[in-house]
Amino acid sequence: MTTDHLTPRIDMTAHAGGPYAAMVRVSERIELDPRLKHLVELRASQINGCAFCLDMHWTAAKAHGESDLRLAQLAAWDESPAFDERERAALALTEAMTHVADTHVPDDVWARARRHFDERELAHLVVQIAAINFWNRVAVASRAVPAGYAPAAAA
Repeated sequence: MTTDHLTPRIDMTAHAGGPYAAMVRVSERIELDPRLKHLVELRASQINGCAFCLDMHWTAAKAHGESDLRLAQLAAWDESPAFDERERAALALTEAMTHVADTHVPDDVWARARRHFDERELAHLVVQIAAINFWNRVAVASRAVPAGYAPAAAA
């Protein structure tokens, strides 16, 4: 079994520091309930298969008090009683936007989100979903190493 897929390809901060820092600033300006933000980040990262982001956002979700039950059932959120209707609406939108080429965000998914979020919240939710998909793509393409963010954050 090879581990070539575990070898980082490029240091994005060293070679695209400006755009990378700009996206960090965008992410920091998104105003969304932290628990909901973590659910969105984790669900998109599950779909996109981003181990780096799964590790980072699982750790952050736990730090914000997220339960093991909800984290374990997130991939099956639509079948789990652990999520409320507002969270379900956000997760449905997350899935539709993450699979945008296939779904084009159906009207019923959008309407469901509008029932639970005011215009400002919905706009920030859309940006959050877009941002995590950006981060997933960067981390997967560059082969960011899971848990590699912790030493970098401390430096």
